[in-house]
Amino acid sequence: MQPFYAHPFDDDKLKEECGIFGVIGVSDASSFVALGLHALQHRGQEAGGIVSYDQETGFNSARRFGYVRDNFTKPDVMETLPGSLAIGHVRYSTAGSKGATAIRDVQPFFGEFSMGGAAIAHNGNLTNAAALRRELIERGSIFQSSSDSECIIHLMARSIQMNISERIKDALRRVEGAFSVVAMTRTKLIGVRDPLGVRPLVLGRIGDSAWALSSETCGLDIIGADFVREIEPGEMVVIEDGKVNSTRPFAPAKSRFCIFEHVYFSRPDSILGGRSVYETRHAIGVELAKEAPVDADLVCPVPDSGTPAAIGYSQQSGIPYAMGIIRNQYMGRTFIEPSESIRNMGVRLKLNVNRALIKGKRVILVDDSVVRGTTSRKIKDMILEAGAAEVHFRIASPPTAWPCFYGVDTPERSKLLAATMTEDEMRDWIGVDSLKFITLDGLYRAAGEAKGRDASAPQYCDACFSGQYPIAPSDKIEEGFQMKAAE
Repeated sequence: MQPFYAHPFDDDKLKEECGIFGVIGVSDASSFVALGLHALQHRGQEAGGIVSYDQETGFNSARRFGYVRDNFTKPDVMETLPGSLAIGHVRYSTAGSKGATAIRDVQPFFGEFSMGGAAIAHNGNLTNAAALRRELIERGSIFQSSSDSECIIHLMARSIQMNISERIKDALRRVEGAFSVVAMTRTKLIGVRDPLGVRPLVLGRIGDSAWALSSETCGLDIIGADFVREIEPGEMVVIEDGKVNSTRPFAPAKSRFCIFEHVYFSRPDSILGGRSVYETRHAIGVELAKEAPVDADLVCPVPDSGTPAAIGYSQQSGIPYAMGIIRNQYMGRTFIEPSESIRNMGVRLKLNVNRALIKGKRVILVDDSVVRGTTSRKIKDMILEAGAAEVHFRIASPPTAWPCFYGVDTPERSKLLAATMTEDEMRDWIGVDSLKFITLDGLYRAAGEAKGRDASAPQYCDACFSGQYPIAPSDKIEEGFQMKAAE
């Protein structure tokens, strides 16, 4: 049986990492966090959790499988989470158990220390977690979950620092990889980004003295918070008594924000690096039309992630934009439990072709990425069965040829289509008239780098496209992973 959250075609998309959210200074902080997590649901749909603090009842927590709307809207749950300070997490497993997830793996994680309790929620992936876990277990730590994030709690417990904030610094100086963290004590809300700033984290203000931390600005929008700024790479903010204090606990490093956040992970109504995600995706379509033109009758997005790029491609090329594929908005992730015959319907459960529009037309399909290529083949078949004369794929990212180790659930390299085939071979395997990906330079231009990618010092983390990892994946190298040779 498939896990409850799986679609039969979901393995052909890179999975979102996680979403984190925190609020301090409002009377019902957990309700604000639930709203923020709802806005961040696209980043993790497997499970969610909230921890709150109230002076009378102390720390309280709730962890649930499934969507935020199905769990953290219920009075019997929310009444157990009182207080003016809370943090939350929505999860898709990137480290730890996959599929049949244990509730113990659901964040935030909580620890009781000599100076009081603390909870922590982590977005990203620690690339030395296996080595740290072995070391900690040998020194007596007892782990309760399979998540790499729990290492942070154990490292905090072993720190000799006298307050929680300093213990978090100690712990995070030991870890490698990508981390955006929200944490809380009885009186403080804390936010930290790793030195390269691989994963996003933003600061917002609610009224005069309340504050929020969120993976994306869309989480601030839903609670009516004003976006103040991004937490900088390598920065730690501690919010207490209505004030924000900033420190830099790590050695300075050049920022390497994940460029795939612009392509796919972040919501199009969010702001990243001062740029609208929607505008960047629209610009990707414009660049694609310049780099890979083709004679056709219609430009159609593969909904929903391909829509902004398809609009940009259409406007630049002058070829009409059309909704040639319609997404079923009401297909819940609990729908498929299933029989093999239902699973074999595959992509048709989620997408349907607008036959009257497609028949006899030369169609350009714009999608965000190709991972295994299986969904692309199914969509191509649907378009041809609807009577299309030609099918051309245009992809709003370069070929995904390398796995991500920084918080994205990527298949092993041998299962990535672009790792084993050339672009022409991928075209023939998918069975379309043409297949073109945006170049890395084109993607960088769309993201605001007018001169394209600086190969000697890339401005973003683009390891999934280039194979150039800004942080060595220590655990994977130990397991035998072969990094790309230096050019």
